[in-house]
Amino acid sequence: MVSLLLVAAGKGERLGKGVPKALVRVLGKTLLEWALLRFPVVDEVLVALPSGAEPPLGLKARFLEGGKTRQESVYRLLKEASGELVLVHDAARAFVVPEAVHRVREAAQRTGAAVPAIPVPDTLVEGESVYGRVLDRGRLRLVQTPQGFARELLLRAHEAALAEGRTATDDAQLVRALGHPVALVPGDRRMFKVTYPEDLALFAALLQAEAGELA
Repeated sequence: MVSLLLVAAGKGERLGKGVPKALVRVLGKTLLEWALLRFPVVDEVLVALPSGAEPPLGLKARFLEGGKTRQESVYRLLKEASGELVLVHDAARAFVVPEAVHRVREAAQRTGAAVPAIPVPDTLVEGESVYGRVLDRGRLRLVQTPQGFARELLLRAHEAALAEGRTATDDAQLVRALGHPVALVPGDRRMFKVTYPEDLALFAALLQAEAGELA
């Protein structure tokens, strides 16, 4: 059994829309709706929403109140999940590419932990206002979601982090802290995270381009 844990509790302040990010509409649907509509079929869907937010109508999912942080939201969903395997996904990555999800799912079933990642295309330097040390981009990857884990492994990782007061920006960091290896599988550049206003235009363009190809 596979559970999808969809994190949709972010405020989306950098988008400047005045509503939670997952509830921002693009081409008539919210980012949350797009993410769920595009995600391959799983056995169970649990969604973390901001406190007081009303979920869009017609979505087949169980909705829970998210926490103050992403990590807390995932932990709340994880404790309610029934699947032996969980896929943790950010609703802000609403352009879900099914082939990439399948790669993560298959690798997680084999190894217990897998995440999608893509090469870094740009030059990377340290520094804020001055051009600093150049980093070797060939050794670096951009990590995406969904991230797949054996449920019990991820639960142990979250509980260990909670007991030790550790925080992380994604779940793979928590699993790696247990000493368990996390497999990297090819992600997809189209699964970018909607963060800034211009990202909404890019997301809409991807949807329209796909619709044109299917017409």
